[in-house]
Amino acid sequence: MNQRSTYLIIVGFIAILVVILTWNSITYTIESGEKAIIFRKFQGGLDKENVYGQGFHLKWPWDDIYTYDVRKREARSSMDVLDRNGLTITLELSYRYYPKQDRIGFLHDEIGESYHEKIIIPYIRSAAREVIGKYSSEELYSSKREAIQLEIFSRTKESLDKNYLILDAVLIREVKLPAKLKAAIERKLEQEQASLEYEFKLERARKESERQRIEAEGKARANKIISNSLTDKILKEKGIDATLKLAESPNSKVIVVGSGKDGLPLILGNQ
Repeated sequence: MNQRSTYLIIVGFIAILVVILTWNSITYTIESGEKAIIFRKFQGGLDKENVYGQGFHLKWPWDDIYTYDVRKREARSSMDVLDRNGLTITLELSYRYYPKQDRIGFLHDEIGESYHEKIIIPYIRSAAREVIGKYSSEELYSSKREAIQLEIFSRTKESLDKNYLILDAVLIREVKLPAKLKAAIERKLEQEQASLEYEFKLERARKESERQRIEAEGKARANKIISNSLTDKILKEKGIDATLKLAESPNSKVIVVGSGKDGLPLILGNQ
């Protein structure tokens, strides 16, 4: 083995050793549901435009990698808010959010990894207080709950969108009112429900009365038409037909003893 070959072997061995020792600093793996950005120390700093997806990647040992979970996440927030009348309400909200995948670099540069604490929580609390301040406790507790929920969502979504974040949903999980106020609202709702039931029964009775009136008027008109169409000749003809049918019955004996009213024969039974 000549000197050149020995030199190449030594260089190769050193190179392999360097790769082994620096392997963790020159490679990185992005898991499913994650995105990553690179801070290039000697090439312009944070690369905001390029976002790297899941899988195995290489980098320079001196570069830093920042990984973000881009899956939908759910969080809850409990707060005390004032309604339109200045009454204190304890509200519990849940919401789903996630960062914009292609804007991870800008999110990291302007806000950082703690974007939930810095941006989402303050914005959703602020929106909740502003929206609920326009409604009464009764509306929040009963009739306007979905509308309030939607308004909080719309306000927060608009603010988060400007900060490279997406709000997926906002739900009002629980509304806690002072015990006396809650009892008063529930009594009022029960009274309103009873009133609605009573009105429903009255309406149903009115419709049934109307149906019976229409049915009676229809029968009266039908009877009037039939009465006007029955002449003496028609009645006599129908009477004769009925007499003949009775006479043909095997259980009867027909005895003609003269004529009955309107000139029809009289039928006597077998008794």
